[in-house]
Amino acid sequence: MTDFFGSPLLPDAGVLPALLFRLVLDLLVVTLLVRTYLRFIADRGHVFTYIVLNLVTFAVGFLLSKVPISLGFAVGLFGVFGILRYRTEALPARDLTYLFAFIGIALLNGLSHQGISLAELLIVNALIAVGIRVLETARFSRRELSRVVTYDRLELLAPDQNHALLADLRERTRLPITRCEIGDLDLLRDAAVVTIYYPPVSPPTALVRE
Repeated sequence: MTDFFGSPLLPDAGVLPALLFRLVLDLLVVTLLVRTYLRFIADRGHVFTYIVLNLVTFAVGFLLSKVPISLGFAVGLFGVFGILRYRTEALPARDLTYLFAFIGIALLNGLSHQGISLAELLIVNALIAVGIRVLETARFSRRELSRVVTYDRLELLAPDQNHALLADLRERTRLPITRCEIGDLDLLRDAAVVTIYYPPVSPPTALVRE
């Protein structure tokens, strides 16, 4: 008995080793990305989602790679997995970028065609993992946290009082504020809505989410 309701009981020779190799490669890159994510963002709440979504995407992609599908279907599948996360919560752009990376790596390793060499697959995976790590440490892409505060000293909101405004905000919030944006003014209450921006403070677990 070689099939069960039209499906073979065992995979073709060479399929199982390919599955194991790609799964190990995928998990290795995912581990590197998770370490980078926790090192620079330190939000453990999304790690479970990223890993599970990566594994599910990899499994679906690998199984679908055994049947002929069009490029449009593959791109559509990528889009479906991309919008599944989860419309009840707004994610910062950096977290969405990591989500995109986890899904992309799963599809890359799961849908790789036989014409793609092992060297090409390894290089692309390493490029993604190392590239994200390097970009996280680059000065031009340093992460900023933001908070919205209600500010009561309207006399410091004048354009020529910018330095005094930042100094007052740093003293009163005890945060290393680098810049701020002035929002709505409430003249009846003599208050303004000000968005302050500052680099992550240590320890990482004490970060206030945006």
